[in-house]
Amino acid sequence: MKVIIGAGQTNYEGWKTTQECDLNLLSISDWDKLFLKESVDAMIAEHVWEHLTYEEGIEAARNCFKYLKPGGYIRCAVPDKNFRNEWYQNMVQIGGPGPIEHPAATHKIVYDYTTFKRVFETAGFVVTLLEYCDNDGDFHFTYWNENDGKIGRSFRFDTRNSIETLGMVSIIIDAMKPIIIRNK
Repeated sequence: MKVIIGAGQTNYEGWKTTQECDLNLLSISDWDKLFLKESVDAMIAEHVWEHLTYEEGIEAARNCFKYLKPGGYIRCAVPDKNFRNEWYQNMVQIGGPGPIEHPAATHKIVYDYTTFKRVFETAGFVVTLLEYCDNDGDFHFTYWNENDGKIGRSFRFDTRNSIETLGMVSIIIDAMKPIIIRNK
């Protein structure tokens, strides 16, 4: 089973879509209504975690960990605090740039790559950074397969980006639930 968390209009073949009204990441009863523990192979969440506080983000990551199979993963993307673009930073700021209808109006945090990685490591995941800007604002990219979970606001798939110019980037991670082998 593959799950899109906070899918919005995103719909990929073979992936179950959820919205906040279906799955509040902080509600175990919501999780239990939809999934058995350790039953999910993969999850994607594009621009969801910034709508949680740092502490809520850790709790949500812990809940994902409970419902993922060993060896399962969540590919997760959030706005990047280190991306050097004034327009972008205005759009993703805490509380958003304008009216309550704006998607960023409920942003509670803007992550840098180390803080975002730590959220998932605290929950028990092994984290791989796929896309991010470092503390100097330099962009880093590691190839990732979109069939494992496509992120639209990414270097390759956002039309505001080109080889010459970055217009929209995200911190993108793969957080893998380790497989534990116990000796008898």
